[in-house]
Order: sequence, then structure tokens, then C-alpha cells
Amino acid sequence: MRRLRNLKVVATLGPSSDDYNMIRALFEAGADVFRLNMSHGSHEEIARRHAIIRQIETDTGRPIAILADLQGPKLRCGIFANKAEEIEEGQNFRFDLSSEPGDSTRVQLPHKEIFAALEPGATLLVNDGKLRLTVKSCGPDHADCEVAVGGTISDRKGVNVPDVVLPVAALSEKDRRDLDAVLDLGVDWVALSFVQRPEDVTEARAIVGDRAAILSKIEKPSAVKCFDEILAVSDGIMVARGDLGVEIPVQNVPPIQKRLVRACRAAAKPVIVATQMLESMIESPVPTRAEVSDVATAIYEGADAVMLSAESAAGHYPIEAVKTMDKVAIEVESDPTYRDIIEASRQANRSTVADGIVAAAREIAETADIKAICCFTESGTTALKTARERPRVPILALTPYAKTGRRLSLSWGINCFFNDKVERFKMAVVSAARAAREGGYGNGEDQIIVIAGLPFNIPGSTNILRVAPCEERLIFNVEPE
Repeated sequence: MRRLRNLKVVATLGPSSDDYNMIRALFEAGADVFRLNMSHGSHEEIARRHAIIRQIETDTGRPIAILADLQGPKLRCGIFANKAEEIEEGQNFRFDLSSEPGDSTRVQLPHKEIFAALEPGATLLVNDGKLRLTVKSCGPDHADCEVAVGGTISDRKGVNVPDVVLPVAALSEKDRRDLDAVLDLGVDWVALSFVQRPEDVTEARAIVGDRAAILSKIEKPSAVKCFDEILAVSDGIMVARGDLGVEIPVQNVPPIQKRLVRACRAAAKPVIVATQMLESMIESPVPTRAEVSDVATAIYEGADAVMLSAESAAGHYPIEAVKTMDKVAIEVESDPTYRDIIEASRQANRSTVADGIVAAAREIAETADIKAICCFTESGTTALKTARERPRVPILALTPYAKTGRRLSLSWGINCFFNDKVERFKMAVVSAARAAREGGYGNGEDQIIVIAGLPFNIPGSTNILRVAPCEERLIFNVEPE
């Protein structure tokens, strides 16, 4: 099951991908990470899908990452007496706390925290930005607005407030219940929706601890403004272009995407580019040319992963969508221009011995005939730093911990292998050579690079690099103890 690409593919599960055979087919087609969308499905359904993924992992012998995506504090308007109303540009419209059904002049907005934060001139967006209203005056229980862009407003449509950092909790009550459920299951990654500030991440971290890695979704203008601080307290990032494209001008999204991807790579933290990547494949067996170009752009930028949402969860062609991602990635990564871009964007953030070791490993691999770089890693940090270098050869991460191997399955170019703990460096080299041979990365006198830390089994101790043959007999003849 060796992948012929470095990019990772995230596939969302749902009604179209809900049994063992389909989920395994998605894995075999190229899915490396499965996303459980907590906005849809009961805890029982989520647990069943989780169990299926773990069974596939056992059956195939390859670690698979599971990402639980929390809904976040979704803001919605109330209901209308007529289910829907038309509002026109220039007319007045009020949002308030009254639970009375709405009409063409007002509707409930059951979020008093919004009114507490609003100021005249602020913008309210309804139904994914299709309707735009400007606040003229406001109080603790209402906001009087002028309609800037009209249209149909109907029951429980989403409301976005792009100009304001809202005083809302990072985790809703539903999120907390969902979080408890998925942490008990043992998911590998938890995605936080509508992150506004670094404190949102630290609040979640206090609950999650080390039971899962935290992925912050960047979909608010406030999150873009303090991105460096959010990145510092997160384990990974998702560029969630759906809501982000609602709250900021759409032409601003591509440069923001590029900037966030580069920052994540410099920090050695994985980044997913998501939303509407192959949207037409919900209904069509083939994507549009523009969609293929969108996926390719994310790969050229150096993203760790690209994500399918409704395409694999509710579409008619989930397997074809995954295969399309796989084929685009293989084609892009074989383009000489891809390698030129990746190497030109490499940043020399080297301040530790481990940074120097992984940089040296990449340079040696590109100078000599090296088949793979093999990293022994406890926490995953060494493998992540190796991936940041974007070497031309495969990265093999050897770890005794299933938790570490699964989390690393999200990161660019990392192929994870489980191994027993080792106490001597020679046995580490032997283990690396076996993994390279069994994975089809090298044979006989082919050479690999082995990175490890002495003493063993201490996180963050990377301090040794060895070029070694794949043949065990040769290792015992020439390797030191």
C-alpha cells in the first residue's frame, strides 16, 4: 500500500461512505486520513465509523489518522412565520432576542453576546454571505440594520459577523459533549471550528491534554490577524476556505492561503487546505478543470494535505474523488517545477541540534544515492522537522507508539512504521533497514539514512545520523555498537 506521492488526502465520511467496504475502498484509492464531521451524525454513528477505520487499520497493517471536526459556536437566526421572507436593498431590518416568529422586518437572533459586541457600521452576513446587512444602531437586545444586499432569508440560516471578535466560548455545550465522546473513542486529531484567538485553543487544550492533537481551523478574519499566535499553540492548521471566503473578500483568500501554508511549513506543523476542492464531483464523475487547478495550486504551495468534504461524505462518486486527488498529486509532484518551488520556499529555521541533523540528512540524501530517510521518533517531532525539509526521498517514521504514528499520517511525505523500543543504535539501524525493505523502499546494498537520539526513548534527543545499507549482514559488519 505504498503511496506514490507525498501529499496526504483527507476524506470526510458520511452517508455515501458508511460501511466497511466503502471506507476500505476509499483507503485503497488513496485516503490517508478520515474526517468525522461532528455537525452530522449521532455519537453512535461516529463510534461505528471509528471502529470500522480501526478495523481497516488492523487489516492493512498501516496507521490511519482519524480527525474529529467539531461544529463550533455556529450562529443562526430564528424562524419565520412564513418560513422565508424577501428583504430588499435599502430597507430596514431588525435582529432581536424576541422568540416571536419573524417577518419581513425582523427576526430573532438568539445570541445576546453578538449584540454586546456589535457597533454601528458592523456587517452582518446571512446564509453564507448571500445577504449583507449594515448595523445602523444597536443595543443589548437588538440591532437595527440596513439591507446592503437583499434576497431570501429563511429559518435558521447561519449568521456571520466578520468585523467583530465575538465574546463567545470556543466550545459550545454540544462541542463539549462531542469532544468527550471522540476523546473516549481515541481519535488522533480534533479540529476546532471558528477559532478567533489563541485563547480558544488553550481552552480546548485544557480539556484535550495529550489525548489528541489539536488542529485549528482558520475561517475568521480575527484568526488571520493573530495567526502566528494561534499557530504557536496549535499542532496543525486547516485553511477552511468556506467560511473564510464568506467573511473576507474572496480575492483575499488565495494570498492568505499561500501565507498560512508557508508559515505552517516553517513551524514544522501540518496544514490542510479544505473546502470546495472538487465540489462538482458531488454530482459528476469528473471534476472541472478549475477544480483540478485548485488542488494542484495547494500542492505546489507545499500543503501537507488536501481535503474532501461532501464529495466523499454525501456525493455520488466518493471513490472517484479520492482517486482524482491521488492522480493530481502524483502528476504535480513529478513536475520539475514543483521541486523548484518547494526548494525555493524552504526556510532555514535551524536553532537546535535536531534542526541541523534533519537538514544534513536532506542534503546527504540529495547528494548521494540514498533511498530513504528513516527517523526514530517518540513524539513525532523529528519526523515533522524532516518533513519540513521536503526531501526528495521518502521519509520513514519508526515509532513504538500507535498514537504518534497515526498523528504523523497527516503530514507531508511521512510513512509510518510501528517498531519495538530499541536500546542500542545498531538495532535501530537494523530496524530501519527492515522497514525500508518491507516497505519496498530499498534492498540489498541500497543505502538509507538513519536519524535517532542517544540515549534512546527520550523525546527531543535527536543527535545522531548514520548512512547505512539495507542489507543486515552488511550492517553487522560495519556498524558500531
